[in-house]
Amino acid sequence: MLTYNVENKSSLLKSVALFITIINLAISLIIFILFDFSSKQYQFVQEQYEIGQYDIYLGIDGISIYFVLLTTIIMPISIVSNWKSIKDKTGIFLMIILLLETSLIIVFLVLDILMFYIFFESILAPLFILIGVFGSNEKVRASFYFFLYTLLGSLFMLLSIITILSLIGSTDFNLVFKSNFIHVTQLFLFIGIFIAFAVKTPTIYLNSWLLKAHVESPLSGSIILAGIVLKLSLYGIFRLILTILPKAFLYFTYIIFLIGVITIWYASLSTLRTIDIKELIAYSSVSHAAVYFLGVFSNVLHGLQGGISLGLAHGFVSSGLFICAGGVLYDRSSTRLISYYRGIAQAMPLFCILFFILCLGNCGVPLTLNFLGEFLSLYGVFERLPVAGILASSSIVFSAGYTIFMYNRIAFAGSYFSNYWYNYIPDVNKREYILLFTLVLFTIFLGIYPSVIFDGLNYYLYSVIYTVDYTTLPTITN
Repeated sequence: MLTYNVENKSSLLKSVALFITIINLAISLIIFILFDFSSKQYQFVQEQYEIGQYDIYLGIDGISIYFVLLTTIIMPISIVSNWKSIKDKTGIFLMIILLLETSLIIVFLVLDILMFYIFFESILAPLFILIGVFGSNEKVRASFYFFLYTLLGSLFMLLSIITILSLIGSTDFNLVFKSNFIHVTQLFLFIGIFIAFAVKTPTIYLNSWLLKAHVESPLSGSIILAGIVLKLSLYGIFRLILTILPKAFLYFTYIIFLIGVITIWYASLSTLRTIDIKELIAYSSVSHAAVYFLGVFSNVLHGLQGGISLGLAHGFVSSGLFICAGGVLYDRSSTRLISYYRGIAQAMPLFCILFFILCLGNCGVPLTLNFLGEFLSLYGVFERLPVAGILASSSIVFSAGYTIFMYNRIAFAGSYFSNYWYNYIPDVNKREYILLFTLVLFTIFLGIYPSVIFDGLNYYLYSVIYTVDYTTLPTITN
């Protein structure tokens, strides 16, 4: 009887949390419908005066609306994904998820760079607890690694923000945007902010925290990390670099391209050799993040469009792949070794179909949003620097290689374990099917009809592109 009451209470708490996230999704959809995409001004602005010693301003523009929608779509999915697996400390788990959603939404709404940093860092504590309490074997080590690594990287951004505050006396987005820092100042400010975003993206030599966090975190943690947290750097680049420090990022473009290309090659080759399915998906996330990282730094309309659309597409596809790995396969077998799953197409045909579509999205196959995002990102890089575009295009071959290789080893690759799977392991249930089908639907629909994204982005992105004679960049002094 006691167990029955505990299960009922747990189910009730999950239902209430799910209802709250659905309400947030409904509100964000209403805002999206009412949003005027013909204006680049902030809309639905809310001003809260004298909260503590600060004034907080919230608003939405043509880019933040898409990241808010992504957050409100992913959060209900993250709760439902752990519906059966989280049985103890359910209240703490749900409080962490709702706190994360609140912090992430505020990051995309706040109109002050100091408040942006505060809420940018506020997600660390909930994720630290989520991984440390609900993770797997080495959860404590992974949680400390994630917390300390990302916190240290963000301190450089704090130094840049304090410098901006000392120079102009304000951290308001509009005032900072109108400021024109001299070239040398922009270079130093750029280095501090870039280090923070390079850690969060993450790039080469700064990505080890991501692998530990993904592998050891619960399923909802992996979904939130891959689907939303990795997009904070993408959003931050538009907010703090492209609009405030244009001369600096153009000056460092070739170095950024070099870092991005090396990241793609390193992450892709590492993905090809891994035998852990969750680690493989994490490595592939690093590779795709490097592609949209290059796209947004191309200073070309196509590259900016591709960077944002690939970021959104990656949020859907990576979440689906983590559900396949951690919510379906791992829950049934308690192992992440790829070699264990060979031949499951005979026992789980419906799962393999949905898994295959998500794998195609991860490859960037036409008719998926990933294809448009990756193509436009690489096109922007190629237009800016053809050599970097050619080298970065290797991600197309690499992603097809490691994704199809993974799928082939899991779904086919002999039938040694097929009898075990057929007799003891069921196909996807209704809950799992709805989760995977929802993510597949977003990936395909937006791939076929991308105007939902591009029509709203174009007007804003035209105002972001910075026009300058590239040949004069090394001699610019003010």
